[in-house]
Amino acid sequence: MYDIAIIGAGPAGASAALFTSKAGKKTILFDHDKSITKRARIENHYGIMEIAGPDLVDIGKKQAEKFGTQLVNEEVTDINKQGDTFVIHTANDTYEAKYIILATGLSTDLAEKLGLKTKPGTEPRIKTIVETDPQGKTNVEKVWAAGTVAGVSVHTIITAGDGAKVAINLLSEINGERYVDHDVLK
Repeated sequence: MYDIAIIGAGPAGASAALFTSKAGKKTILFDHDKSITKRARIENHYGIMEIAGPDLVDIGKKQAEKFGTQLVNEEVTDINKQGDTFVIHTANDTYEAKYIILATGLSTDLAEKLGLKTKPGTEPRIKTIVETDPQGKTNVEKVWAAGTVAGVSVHTIITAGDGAKVAINLLSEINGERYVDHDVLK
C-alpha cells in the first residue's frame, strides 16, 4: 500500500513526487510517456538556461526516484475507490494508495471516471480541467489535482511549482501541521 499515488510524471507530477517522497511518504509515480513537455524546448525555466523537454522530464523523474519514489512506466487505465483505499489499474497490474494526485496534463479521462467535477479550461487548447480549491483538493475526498489538468498554465515552471504546492498542501493535511522542506548548505 502506498501513501500517495501520482498519476502523470511530467513537471507537475514529478515535482509532487519529489516532495512527497522526500517527506518520507511511500510514493508511486505513473508515467505513460506522453507528456506534452516531451515535445518542448524550454528557454524560460528559472535556473536553467535552456533544456530539451525530454531531458527536463527525465531529470525530474530521477530526482523523485532519488528520494524513494517508485516509478511505473505504464498508463493508468482506471482508478476505483474501495473504502479508504484507491485501487489503481494498469494493463499489467493493480496498486493501492491512500491518496491520489492527478497530474494528467491535457487528459481528464481518469478524473471523470472518478467523479471529479470538471469545468471549461481557460488556457489555449485546454478544453476541460478538473475543478480544485486553492490547495489543489478536488470534490472527491483524498483526490488532489496539480498542473495543467488543474487549470494552471502549461509552462513547465508553473506546472512544476503547482505540483510542489499541491504536494506540500497534501503533506500538511496528512501531518496535521504545515509542512516545510528547506535544505541548508553546510
